[in-house]
Amino acid sequence: MEKHLIALDLDGTLLNHKQEITLKTKKVLQYLIEEGHEVMIATGRPPRSSIEFYEEIGMKTPMINFNAAYISHPLDKNFPVFHSPLEMEIVKEIIHGIEGFNLSNVIVEVVDDVYIHAHDEKLINIFLMGNPQLTIGDIRENLQNNPTAMLIHTKEDNYTDIRSHLTKNFSDIIDHRTWAAPWNVIEIIQKGISKGDGVTKVADYLNIARENVIAFGDEDNDLEMLQWAGTGVAMANGIDQVKEVANAVTLTNNEEGVASFLIDYFEIPLSVFNDEEDLNYA
Repeated sequence: MEKHLIALDLDGTLLNHKQEITLKTKKVLQYLIEEGHEVMIATGRPPRSSIEFYEEIGMKTPMINFNAAYISHPLDKNFPVFHSPLEMEIVKEIIHGIEGFNLSNVIVEVVDDVYIHAHDEKLINIFLMGNPQLTIGDIRENLQNNPTAMLIHTKEDNYTDIRSHLTKNFSDIIDHRTWAAPWNVIEIIQKGISKGDGVTKVADYLNIARENVIAFGDEDNDLEMLQWAGTGVAMANGIDQVKEVANAVTLTNNEEGVASFLIDYFEIPLSVFNDEEDLNYA
């Protein structure tokens, strides 16, 4: 079989509800890498909270972070890093314009540096993953560089009003999406950036044809990636829009849907699973 590129979203896709990669899934992905295929991460997360999964599987590919606003290669310093940040002044203008809404907080990330607008112990603990440089206080005063991404933390019933405001005033320069519950977050990145664009760049870099790309996802930030891939696979726990654009729907992330699909697609032999427990659900 020709070399394939397998692009994996993390949350709700590769990772189960415990934020883990199961043993079965790990064995399947490592088997495919040994067989000469390429496996990569395509996530909205920053590099610092993705690298552990990259290393756990033993990937050797570029990594897509911030929904392709940042693309790097953890193992190759000569890889041409793609960084598509927001303009710093636009971020400050957005913060000023949404102050009248019932916000919880605003978070801005410059790759792995984190700025939190107002002190919030729960948020701080979440964003401390990977030991970033953390700055707390008015982002308009503290921000010194163009940010990779911006997050608006708010109550779910404010989503519509805030997103309407963003679309009305900034639709020509930003794209915005929401994170599923329990996050209640609106994510903002530079307009025109998507995982689909990122996977295209990586496939070209690895010289892998579009028809040999398999992409897995569950949320609206995966739509373009699944639409572009030769085979787009939606998780059973994914939103309806993802299932509508996908070529196939696999089991949920808690049912090891990624592994299940790949076992069937590549006809992976049961000998890959050495333990009796693995054989029972392979």
